[in-house]
Amino acid sequence: MDHLGVKTEIDRLVNELNHHNQLYYIQNNPIISDIEFDQLLKKLEQLEKEHPEYASENSPTKRVGGDLTKKFTAVAHRLPMLSLSNTYSEEEIEEWENRIKKSIDEEISYVCELKYDGVAIGIRYENGAMTAAVTRGDGEKGELVTTNVRTIRTIPLQLQNDFPSDFEIRGEIFMPHEQFEALNQEREEAGEALYANPRNTASGTLKSLDSKVVADRKLDCYLYGLYGLSDLQAGHFESVLKAKEWGFRIPPPEKRFIEKTSSIQGIMEFIHYWNEARNALPFDIDGIVIKVNSYEQQRKLGFTAKSPRWAIAYKFKTSQVETVLESVSYQVGRTGAITPVANLNPVQLGGTTVKRASLHNADQIEKLDLHLGDFVQVEKGGEIIPKIVGVNLGKRTSMEKVMFIDQCPECQSNLVRKEGEAQHYCPNETACPPQVKGKIAHFISRKAMNIDGIGEETIEVLFEKELIKDISDLYRLTFDQLVDLERMGEKSANNMLKGIEASKSIPFERVLFGLGIRFVGETVAKKLAQSFQNMDALQAASYDELIDVEEIGEKIAISVQLYFQDSANLALILRLKEVGLMFESVKKEQVSSVLLGKVLVVSGTFETFSRDEIKELIERNGGKVGSSVSSKTHYLIAGANMGPAKLKTATNLGVVIISEDEFIKLIS
Repeated sequence: MDHLGVKTEIDRLVNELNHHNQLYYIQNNPIISDIEFDQLLKKLEQLEKEHPEYASENSPTKRVGGDLTKKFTAVAHRLPMLSLSNTYSEEEIEEWENRIKKSIDEEISYVCELKYDGVAIGIRYENGAMTAAVTRGDGEKGELVTTNVRTIRTIPLQLQNDFPSDFEIRGEIFMPHEQFEALNQEREEAGEALYANPRNTASGTLKSLDSKVVADRKLDCYLYGLYGLSDLQAGHFESVLKAKEWGFRIPPPEKRFIEKTSSIQGIMEFIHYWNEARNALPFDIDGIVIKVNSYEQQRKLGFTAKSPRWAIAYKFKTSQVETVLESVSYQVGRTGAITPVANLNPVQLGGTTVKRASLHNADQIEKLDLHLGDFVQVEKGGEIIPKIVGVNLGKRTSMEKVMFIDQCPECQSNLVRKEGEAQHYCPNETACPPQVKGKIAHFISRKAMNIDGIGEETIEVLFEKELIKDISDLYRLTFDQLVDLERMGEKSANNMLKGIEASKSIPFERVLFGLGIRFVGETVAKKLAQSFQNMDALQAASYDELIDVEEIGEKIAISVQLYFQDSANLALILRLKEVGLMFESVKKEQVSSVLLGKVLVVSGTFETFSRDEIKELIERNGGKVGSSVSSKTHYLIAGANMGPAKLKTATNLGVVIISEDEFIKLIS
């Protein structure tokens, strides 16, 4: 295919993928399967890789992330992103509406919208293409997060139909409940601290320096405010509907996410409706926004120093109820973490019946000074899981103070609490039943070994029958052992054994994740596998070599070293090797020998490639990746934010220091 043909094919694929993305995420009407979409995307990725000169900044391939950002640039908003005046009182809404009527002696319509509990964003489009995305910041300036926003699939990269040539649209980026819960489940399995609420998590995610992290977390967005246009529709509501024609995902009027009304009664009805219905939403809102619809009337009303006079936000009160603390139970997680749970007299909160609430750790219990039988205040607020926020001391009758346990409720081992950590742990990893069963469940999970035919109920039966004591025992199960189990049968037994056998071809990075090393989640396992290539090298890695890996800090490095210092873990790995699991990364096909015999060390962040991609390029061109600078190092590829120690060592040893561009020329 000649260059013209390549560009034509890339343009065709971009248009086709944008069309399918629009059908799936905006119109909820897909016409091809996920597999077909992925095949088109892979074809485009390959063409762009072979011909980067034709790759667009707004290519659909940017949705998957992978770009690293050194830091976010502060930029001035073309129009200030002002905050709204807040009220918690319906009377103040009525007073606001009366002030509007005194200033505007004509018919007035209002627009009522949900107040999304997320991160405000302003996105600029020029000639139909996204060119910049900026956070609110201080209202005058925000941070340029375009690379990360491109990964959010509900935000179009290229507009359609008769769009304006240059304008800005504003809205709110948020994390849906389902995604927040899944993310916290992954963190719990990795032994990491849980995120507090979806809003803070969305904000932190949007500031990630690695756009792949943003893509993986599946943020969402509604866009609802047009700015910088001279030929806007007559009113705000009409402009939002017009934006839908250009390809934007607007708040759906049919679901009452946005509504126009001409009366204070209509405003109040909207507030009352969502005060109840908000609990059924798949994301958080913390109130309602009311705006004067007409742009001409907005101009007449103007602004105060801090906010527009033509808009106001009504904030919902935090959902809170009082009930009785009946008991405290303790859960043992896969990593041995002990989580206290308050068992409550059932009470209605936020549209659901609450029977339990999180107490987090011993410090939280001590801070609340809990006693059994206390009347406690339970809050949902921005949290997904209810929590106890206070005690009604005026109703206290019990003298029985809640004391955190000192022994594991499952195996009676003495609990430990490491310095600097909030949680207590059961150290009996190999014999504490919830830990053993939890590790097996984690090992067979979809993102790890993905073994079909085994669920948690099956694990429970196999454990109780003493057929499995750890994950290696799965590979020694026989048909005769399985077929006689309750609810098993020949077909199920065969399916399980086929799934177990198939897992032997699962890549090293997922095997590593499946081992359940504390703090080694899916992304960290991938980074370690890419850097060390095999289990023996990882096992022998020094502390300095571990923290030299991208995204690996002190806590993870120490955890990895402690794992390999445990004789039981080493014996387990040996048994898994014997049954044929993948403990080595599959080497990529070599494309040249230009770096044959050369050792290259990579440090810092880069513009064109990620560190892992540069390391892969080194190996595919015959070179070897070094973890630290030494006399055997031939080149140090220096990126931004490189550690000064490496630079000093390289200079002292006379190692050749090259930039990313020089490296690209070297392998070209």
